[in-house]
Amino acid sequence: MKMKMVTALFVLSLSATASFAQTGASDGSRFGHGQDSLNCLKNISIYSEYVKTNNFKDAYPAWKSVFTEAPIAQVSTYTNGAKILRWFIANEKDAAKQKEYFNELMKVYDQRIQYLDELNKLVKKDVTKGSVIGMKAHDYFTMGGQDMNEAYKMFKEAIELEQANADYFVLQEFMDAAARKMKGDESYKEQFIQDYLMASGVADAAYNAATKEKEKGLLKVAKDNIDAFFINSGVATCDNLQAIYAPKVEQNKTNLNYLKQVISVMQLLGCTEEEAYFAASEAAHAIEPTPATALGCGYMYYKKGDMDKCIEYFDQAIELETDPIKKADYNYKVAAILYSKKQLSKAKQYALKSISLDGNNGKPYILIANMYATSPNWSDEAALNKCTYFAVIDKLQRAKSVDPSVAEEANKLIGTYSGHTPKDSDLFFLGLKKGDSVTIGGWIGETTTIR
Repeated sequence: MKMKMVTALFVLSLSATASFAQTGASDGSRFGHGQDSLNCLKNISIYSEYVKTNNFKDAYPAWKSVFTEAPIAQVSTYTNGAKILRWFIANEKDAAKQKEYFNELMKVYDQRIQYLDELNKLVKKDVTKGSVIGMKAHDYFTMGGQDMNEAYKMFKEAIELEQANADYFVLQEFMDAAARKMKGDESYKEQFIQDYLMASGVADAAYNAATKEKEKGLLKVAKDNIDAFFINSGVATCDNLQAIYAPKVEQNKTNLNYLKQVISVMQLLGCTEEEAYFAASEAAHAIEPTPATALGCGYMYYKKGDMDKCIEYFDQAIELETDPIKKADYNYKVAAILYSKKQLSKAKQYALKSISLDGNNGKPYILIANMYATSPNWSDEAALNKCTYFAVIDKLQRAKSVDPSVAEEANKLIGTYSGHTPKDSDLFFLGLKKGDSVTIGGWIGETTTIR
């Protein structure tokens, strides 16, 4: 009887002690209770002071105690923990111990994600899961992680979660990891192209959304690096795209989403002369006509030399397109095609339509100028025919006034065509002089000024 009573008292004593001393990890509290809470607060103070002076070696024991026993004590447990462990990884000479610290660093991020909801209650602005995964991926990639598949997966998850809020370093390191992954996995080549398009698109969106110059500068560097990793991978060639997509298009003739993807990629990379692009466009157009599919069919028939079919499909693209800038570009492309086939009057109509839709593009003006210069003769008088070049120069002047990007080309052409204008003596016998107006006849139908 006495023995039973002693045992019961001992159990009660343990329970009472436990109620006064419990860690945060065991009872779900922030700091723990009793002596454990005092120890936790003391350790926070100790390691925090050491971190302030970059004494990460002495900070480690106290930090480790807080990390293990009070996982929701404060957010800085995780930010400071990453600093401490990065220092140990960088300064540890023993490979086995370095690996232990690396694994511990990865655990810092895993535990932070585990308790993210509770930790976010301690801060004014929530930290997102995607941003934590992005930081984990960054440290994995830069602090010793060897598996590029693992790095790739983490970076991709972070970007998919964060989109335009993804950190600049996550975007460029994702592409770096993707390029390394591709070197060891030929089957990844098609997906690599899609990953590039995703990273590039997100970087563009982030750059456009950024308001601070420093942030824009970092994102600009990231965008350039993403492009560089893709270009240097050797995948970004039309021959590669043809080899990748040709058999897949044949297998996916009724898969509209896949066909649209092929068309989009090949247009973006300027591979619109490849058979895979034509085949995808024609198959997609048969299912659901769009400006892009009509354009692809137009290019296909141009390559085949069937101008009537080519223009027919371009006209469909123009009719289906709702974006006036794109519609203007399609009109310009038709004008250029018709010009190459010496159908000048019809080419001019499309060029003028392009100008009416996008008055800030100088290219259609230059194209019209070249059309006039190609066919200057409309009169029996040689001097009057030479006046056509005044109309040519008018268009070139207009081109550079609306679009500074074409100024260099326009000035060169002005220099060339100015040499073809009539001399004063040639015009004198026709009763014409500088400042007089003259109407160029024929299909041109322009009034210009002699100078």
